[in-house]
Amino acid sequence: MAAAARRDGVSAPLSLWQVALAAALLLVNIVLSWRLRLGLGRDIAVAGARMVAQLLLVGLILGWVFALRHPLPVVGIGLVMTLLAGQASVGRVRRRYARVYLDSFVAVFGSSFVLTGLTLAGILQIHPWFEPQYAIPILGMVLGNTLTGVSLALDRFTSDVLGRRGQIEGRLALGATRWEAAHSEVAAAVRTGMLPTLNSMAVMGIVSLPGMMTGQILAGAPPTTAVRYQIVIMFVLAASSALGSLTVVWLAFRALFDARDRLRAERLRGAPAGPTPLRNFLARPR
Repeated sequence: MAAAARRDGVSAPLSLWQVALAAALLLVNIVLSWRLRLGLGRDIAVAGARMVAQLLLVGLILGWVFALRHPLPVVGIGLVMTLLAGQASVGRVRRRYARVYLDSFVAVFGSSFVLTGLTLAGILQIHPWFEPQYAIPILGMVLGNTLTGVSLALDRFTSDVLGRRGQIEGRLALGATRWEAAHSEVAAAVRTGMLPTLNSMAVMGIVSLPGMMTGQILAGAPPTTAVRYQIVIMFVLAASSALGSLTVVWLAFRALFDARDRLRAERLRGAPAGPTPLRNFLARPR
């Protein structure tokens, strides 16, 4: 029956016991955690349960949205996904400032919505543009990739600004503008945000088969069609990681350097208080 379904261009159906059998594979992680005393057993079980519950809920919601075929639910779901992605991208950032969540949301929203809209209306030419079958999965892939780039870039920039505070303030003391003083840190952060996608592109098709391509093939699409869709998506993901990383680093730069070309490192949560060694040296009587 499964083989017949695949020949007819439909993915093979999965029963609940087959899904439960796959879930049993988590025992590998749990046993390793127990034997090596990693302390991850509870986290693994909770993560697996949350994933199942969330995906089942998403499946029900998407079934309802697909039946409506109206732009408002699609845009609403997209905004909720973007809000959660913006929050998640800050989760692993070690140094934060007052409006970091807003800046992260703006970076994720700007890059993801613009590029998803361009992909749907301009490249794939989907009609109507809000077709849920295309809009929500593509936005989800773009958001997942963008939040990784935003998180890595933001963490690298804030860590470098704090770790290289003396060098940056030294450049400012010698007359450099805030952009000249922090240019190398900005460039390093944006590069860090872009690297994961570029690394994936470099080995795609040789070392790994990407998820979208695999999913389409399992659903019965011709491999050549699946490959073309994956190429388009990867170019979009590369652009989204670059745009999102640049945007969040630029916003963080504006938050940590004021208009008078001063580094305001005290705005970073956890930054050491008081004057820096450079300021102590400059203030020392001669």
